[in-house]
Amino acid sequence: MTTINSRRHAASVAQPSERERHPLLSDNDINTILVNGAQISLSKLKRARSFDARLYYYAEIGVYLEVSLSRGAGILDATREQLEAIHREATHLHMDANKNLNEVS
Repeated sequence: MTTINSRRHAASVAQPSERERHPLLSDNDINTILVNGAQISLSKLKRARSFDARLYYYAEIGVYLEVSLSRGAGILDATREQLEAIHREATHLHMDANKNLNEVS
């Protein structure tokens, strides 16, 4: 009985799951990761209280947008458009916050 269980265990260890054999993400996964990451950075930018923090999150959004411009990476045009819209909103937020900071000073 233990020999059969040992063989089953060895077979299950020897045969990795489908996900383990193909660790690359699908096109939809990378698109989701980029948009979600940019949205998280945008929400953090909105809550940021210092210039340095806003600049950091603004730069993060810029990186997501820059990565989306990579050709052949499976990034959809819809993803690029979403990232451009997020970047545009972040630009306005960052610039408005800087203007308000300069007016107060």
